[in-house]
Amino acid sequence: MLPDRKKQAAEIIKRLKKEYPDAHCALDHTNAFELLIATILSAQCTDERVNIVTATLFRKYPTPQDFINVSQSELEKDIHSTGFFRNKAKNIKAACRRIVEVFGGEVPQTMEDLLSLGGVARKTANVVLGNAFGIASGVVVDTHVSRLSQRLGLTAEKTPEKIERDLQELVPRRHWVMFPHWLITHGRRVCNARKPLCTQCTLADICPSRLEP
Repeated sequence: MLPDRKKQAAEIIKRLKKEYPDAHCALDHTNAFELLIATILSAQCTDERVNIVTATLFRKYPTPQDFINVSQSELEKDIHSTGFFRNKAKNIKAACRRIVEVFGGEVPQTMEDLLSLGGVARKTANVVLGNAFGIASGVVVDTHVSRLSQRLGLTAEKTPEKIERDLQELVPRRHWVMFPHWLITHGRRVCNARKPLCTQCTLADICPSRLEP
């Protein structure tokens, strides 16, 4: 089964790379710190909404120290529209405090250190390491990546951690950073959750979940 899945993964990569040469991280950022904050805010929230919020947020609070100095209540108001704002504000302040006190004001560049920050789990750490530092530490697994990996026959697992392990086995490490971007772009444009556009899909002939027209 594994060799077949590896062949499937290789063909998917080949086609999506050609189909979406413009695929990229959808969260607006100019540095690792902004990407970290944006990714924390993106939990249970659309990237579009996060980008609207951070357009103002990053001008107001350009450094970790700025987030430490602001009151919890004011930060909650600033990020209210992203949802779960109380917990996100708490995590952001905790992460910034540790960045300043432990890491000299710089976002750390290892999985272990990133996981020590408030509000940071593997997905967020992978996003920051891959997109801000070019470090392929793992494969980002969000709702699009989960759905498409299952539909395309790359995994039968349900949890992000187990899906990531399967994808790391199938996807060459040099593609770990871009593979999620290709899947996410495809998931948004073609293979959406409720009504996938199978007749327009470049992967239709190799997809075990395709719907007949």
